[in-house]
Amino acid sequence: MNLTRMALLALLAGAATPALAEAPPPPPPPAFTQCAACHTVQPGRNAFGPSLAGLSGRRAATLPGYAYSAALKKSGLTWNAATLDRWLKGPQKLVPGTRMPFGGIPDAARRKQVVDYLLKL
Repeated sequence: MNLTRMALLALLAGAATPALAEAPPPPPPPAFTQCAACHTVQPGRNAFGPSLAGLSGRRAATLPGYAYSAALKKSGLTWNAATLDRWLKGPQKLVPGTRMPFGGIPDAARRKQVVDYLLKL
């Protein structure tokens, strides 16, 4: 087989390989149901609340295209396991003046399930 023919076959084989699709997010825990009422986990798609995709390691109130409260913008928080746990325990206690209308998840085990899920998005 000559070199031109081999190159053509290699090119065709590569074209026939489907592009890798973005992996779907992991299934949410039951405790996430209340979060899903206002938030999406799809990148770039905000709802009543901002998208939670790619939250891990992001500074609070920095997702483009969402109007955050001044209090959250000034909070200086970076989303990680510890800050998410504190936030989900009581957003208004952690950041007085935030507009998030959520009373929190008092149960530590349920909060951990949501935090673990959010960090995988």
